[in-house]
Amino acid sequence: MSSFDDDQIEAARKIFAGPITFLKSAPKLEHLPNPVVPEVAFAGRSNVGKSSLLNALANRNGLARTSNTPGRTQELNFFDVGEPLRFRLVDMPGYGFAKAPRDMLRQWRYLVNDFLRGRDVLKRALVLIDSRHGIKEVDNEILDMLDAAAVSYRIVLTKADKIKASELADVRARTEVEARKRPAAHPDIITTSSEKGMGIPELRAAVLEAIG
Repeated sequence: MSSFDDDQIEAARKIFAGPITFLKSAPKLEHLPNPVVPEVAFAGRSNVGKSSLLNALANRNGLARTSNTPGRTQELNFFDVGEPLRFRLVDMPGYGFAKAPRDMLRQWRYLVNDFLRGRDVLKRALVLIDSRHGIKEVDNEILDMLDAAAVSYRIVLTKADKIKASELADVRARTEVEARKRPAAHPDIITTSSEKGMGIPELRAAVLEAIG
């Protein structure tokens, strides 16, 4: 059941039906855009379906690049939403790719940690968790970073069409229990499928709610 009413869903639909454009990629903090509007960041394991979900959110096929090579995106990618500009979406580099060089892992940690700690306009992170697996140890690392940085975040289950309804209900229940243990986590979980469109209207509304 959605925690958003029809007016919130419709307002979010209109915003995401409007202009959304890629602004820039930032491989280092000095390349970040000026912090002039609220930002909502998307985090997740490198194969969690983040790019597909961003494309579904914006109802555009090519907004975020999808790749069959996990760990391809090692930059912060910024997207402008609205004209005039209302807020930005931030596609954070995927984590948990097994064969990455140690230097790349260290670079990822520094970039993400410094961004989370130092970005005053960052209103919320949406942490994507594969519903087939639930929260894994590698996910706990980013959740710990968000808790430590005191950045409000909300867990979003992805690929919900890939498992049975009974298994999905179990994963969601377990994820909600975990979320309630964490100081910076929003208590409500959003369940999505970028292929089927499940949860996409609610996710849009959650972004709007986060920016206030």
